[in-house]
Amino acid sequence: MIAKHLSRFMLYALLLLAAGFFLAPLYVMLATSLKDAAQIRSGNLLSLPASLNFEAWELAWATACTGVDCRGLQPYFWNSVLMAVPAVLISTAWGAINGYVLSLWKFRGSELLFGFMLFGVFMPFQVVLLPMSQVLGYLGLSSSLAGLVLVHCLAGLAGTTLFFRNYYAAIPKELINAARIDGASFWRIFWRIVLPMSTPILMVTLIWQFTNIWNDFLFGVAFSSADSKPITVGLNNMANTSSSVKSYNVDMAAAVIAGLPTMLVYVLAGQYFVRGLTAGAVKG
Repeated sequence: MIAKHLSRFMLYALLLLAAGFFLAPLYVMLATSLKDAAQIRSGNLLSLPASLNFEAWELAWATACTGVDCRGLQPYFWNSVLMAVPAVLISTAWGAINGYVLSLWKFRGSELLFGFMLFGVFMPFQVVLLPMSQVLGYLGLSSSLAGLVLVHCLAGLAGTTLFFRNYYAAIPKELINAARIDGASFWRIFWRIVLPMSTPILMVTLIWQFTNIWNDFLFGVAFSSADSKPITVGLNNMANTSSSVKSYNVDMAAAVIAGLPTMLVYVLAGQYFVRGLTAGAVKG
């Protein structure tokens, strides 16, 4: 009995140590963002702030524009919101329909088509920068939020299709065949039967897509203009702004602001993400 309790204590201690190791950078960011310049110069990274000072947060968020250069994250934050929300919803809905067709309404060549779509999961995005910029120019969407939405929808389509196709493959074919015999149409089966059973994989896909799109830097820096830059590009510009005195507290506050939406998503919906992954694994 003593050995059992000792082994459990050692396991918990190891888990706490690992959690502390991975949360240490977040603690340093939060602590530094609440310090003033004097505390940063005189103290160490792990010291607590002498008082709660949110001046750095106000500077990181406030908009102060000189020409086309905006020092605050506020415009970039709202650009990311306007880009991520429609891109996540469209790519998830599109992937759900693709997965529905490729798993439950198979046609000649559907497996070959799905195999070609899988290339998009493993293909590095750097190889599509030039052709994608040409397509956006042809469509008149260069350097715009609409263009970024389109890019992220196309980039995420292969992954969302893979998620839904594998999940829907576990739905009994007899259920779909019975609905077809009763006269249910393609869309009626999707809305009334398939979609209500899709809550776990919907949560997984929404969280996955939001995280990828919000944290993207490559497409944001390649396909945006001064008025459409997402928050990752704005954070990079702020951190690399030439200044005689480096404001580490402002940079740390800006980094926390940039990562706050994804952290909130995982805090509020992380349990659904784990359940969705587990459900997909069990259904195989």
